[in-house]
Amino acid sequence: MSEADTLLVGPGIRRRRRALELTLAEVARRAGLSVPFLSQIENGRSRPSMGSLQRIADALDTTAVQLMATAQAPRPVDVVRGTSASVRESGADGDGRMRPLVRGHQRLHALEFTGDHDWGREFRHRNDEILYVADGSAEVEADGDFYRLERGDTLYCAGGLVHRWRPIEPGTRVLVVGIADHVQVMDEQSG
Repeated sequence: MSEADTLLVGPGIRRRRRALELTLAEVARRAGLSVPFLSQIENGRSRPSMGSLQRIADALDTTAVQLMATAQAPRPVDVVRGTSASVRESGADGDGRMRPLVRGHQRLHALEFTGDHDWGREFRHRNDEILYVADGSAEVEADGDFYRLERGDTLYCAGGLVHRWRPIEPGTRVLVVGIADHVQVMDEQSG
């Protein structure tokens, strides 16, 4: 993987932090991270795990997906290669990875999850979501009901419903796509 393929979320984190007029120390305290580690992330010298990125997003009153979406400028046409950068999933036992499939867009979120996924983590989003099983099989709990999805199956989940999912077999790949109904626009001029 080349340096250009590395998922650099630092500049987006720095822009968001400055737009909120927060110090590095304040965001680090809120996120439960050290100031040097957060500084390294902002300067592109370190990549956070998905868990650390989510804690930073919480501290900045946004989401990890929003921070990843602003890592690069949107392009009218963009190809995301299968070898593009991914981040380790927090809570995943072993090889759980997540990577954005769309870059630079704040209204469309498309992510690919491979390997393990934290079954204990429940989600509730404002936006509708689609889960598509590209390989393997997955179990989904949505609004109290359980669904087994096989390769090629899709599950739609309306915004606001509590849901969670996990892979059932090794090699499972799940694509999650969501369209935001309202997006906080990050200040691109700050920084």
